[in-house]
Amino acid sequence: MKHSVLILLSYLLSTATLAAPTHITNVQGYTLSDKEEMVTFTDMVFDGGKVLAIGGGSSLKDTYPDADVIDGKNRILLPGLIDAHGHILGLGETLLAVDVRDIPSAKASAQKVRDYAQKNPDLTWILGGGWNQVLWADNAFPTSEMLDEYIQDRPVWISRVDGHAGWANSKALKIAGVTKDSLDPPGGQIVRDKNGVPTGVLIDNAMNMLVEKIPQDTEQDLQRKLDAAEAHLLSLGITSAHDAGIDYATYQYYIKRSQQLELSMRIYAMIAATDPKLADMLNAGPIHDQYDYLSISSVKVYGDGALGSRGAAMLSAYSDDHENIGLLLTPEKQLKPLFDLIMGNGFQLNIHEIGDRGNRLALDQFEETFSRINGQHLRNRVEHAQVIDVTDIPRFKTLEIIPSMQPTHATSDMNMAKDRIGEARLKGAYAWQTFEEQGSIIPFGSDFPVELANPFFGLHAAVTRQNRNNQPEGGWIKEEAVTVEQAFKGFTYSGAYAAHQENSIGTLSSGKWADFILIDQDIFTINPQDIWKTKVLETWVGGVKRYDSALND
Repeated sequence: MKHSVLILLSYLLSTATLAAPTHITNVQGYTLSDKEEMVTFTDMVFDGGKVLAIGGGSSLKDTYPDADVIDGKNRILLPGLIDAHGHILGLGETLLAVDVRDIPSAKASAQKVRDYAQKNPDLTWILGGGWNQVLWADNAFPTSEMLDEYIQDRPVWISRVDGHAGWANSKALKIAGVTKDSLDPPGGQIVRDKNGVPTGVLIDNAMNMLVEKIPQDTEQDLQRKLDAAEAHLLSLGITSAHDAGIDYATYQYYIKRSQQLELSMRIYAMIAATDPKLADMLNAGPIHDQYDYLSISSVKVYGDGALGSRGAAMLSAYSDDHENIGLLLTPEKQLKPLFDLIMGNGFQLNIHEIGDRGNRLALDQFEETFSRINGQHLRNRVEHAQVIDVTDIPRFKTLEIIPSMQPTHATSDMNMAKDRIGEARLKGAYAWQTFEEQGSIIPFGSDFPVELANPFFGLHAAVTRQNRNNQPEGGWIKEEAVTVEQAFKGFTYSGAYAAHQENSIGTLSSGKWADFILIDQDIFTINPQDIWKTKVLETWVGGVKRYDSALND
């Protein structure tokens, strides 16, 4: 209750018309203009949660003599950053559950799960995520026996780092009814040993067999996850995030939090196309609150799987698995009625596609749907647009499809991408500069918690094509690197544009919300290899300070 009252007071203060404007001075400010040109400034005045003006100190001081002045101490000021593809409650769950990211072996991962289980004896299910067999010496999927060695009394479910596979112990498999006789569901795979016995790993749609047995979140669970995620994202300078695929319970909970003025950051939520109540949510129409904290006017469609688990749908077989062309999570024949339903209701359609076959199927369906019911104005998106046949890249521009991309995917995948798809197909992979040169708008994100949410990691990867150890030297497929200004646009204006929000957020100009951050170094002048080291000092949303590093050290 105390938290709710404080948030309410913050809203009221941010929209009060009688309070004096706030003038933050002595900053090194950067923003794009409404014409997408870089603008620098030393002062900004905001009132009622919105920007009144930016410019030089003396002119604004004369114009707003009664403003409350804040000394920016010559720090760098940027618009609040926008992550155009993440999973907010998934991040919250990761922050609260066991995280085995970057653990060097399956055994060590299982041991960390054991330690977490011992510290949480009241949990009926042990949940977590982050494993990645590509980082392990044997590159092999883990098995249920590895978890059984430590935990037999409670079900365990640990998702892969990309969210497209999961690792279960025998107790969880039993609850899910996964046996030797179980059939692989369409768009999914039960990994089996040579005798056909499930090994404990479920891929893509096969995960649903187990996940549906996990108890549903209570409202208290949702609150804990959202609070944890918001606090984390605000500390990283993210003032708005696009939540890529929410179910009906989350849809209802977000609306409730919005109505009670209890959101601390902006959420652009995509309804999950797989939710049984999809039609009901579409019939309710788009959701937009008066303060622009919540917008629900898009749907996330699940096209194919992920590259790491060889679930991305490819036009030809994987280079390291000659019998496998990946998975279609949504069968091809279901795309036409699904596109008609979503775009026919005026909702933006954002489809997850990673492989070249998945991307082509999506482009083909967009083209066919547009020819009958139009819909280009909805700014439809392909989420990830990761591996694309080079002949299909121009079609994104022709069809006005937005490639929503995540820079750190490239630096995470670079050690295995060539093995998966070979040299030739890399020519259309993670092709940011190629998209830039044809004039595509590219919103950048992280796909948290698949990747770490820190947007400066994404900015660094986009510009250098290197990991945070500055490898490989010169950058991986360096011709597809973007400039700092292009990357900055991807995490600001382009994210806003991709959500139909460029008139309210994404840049700092008169009439837009005063969403901004103060950081400790100038990303436009430092060595690009150091961008990832940037620290956020303060985060403001709607003219209200939501994070202050001085209070959190």
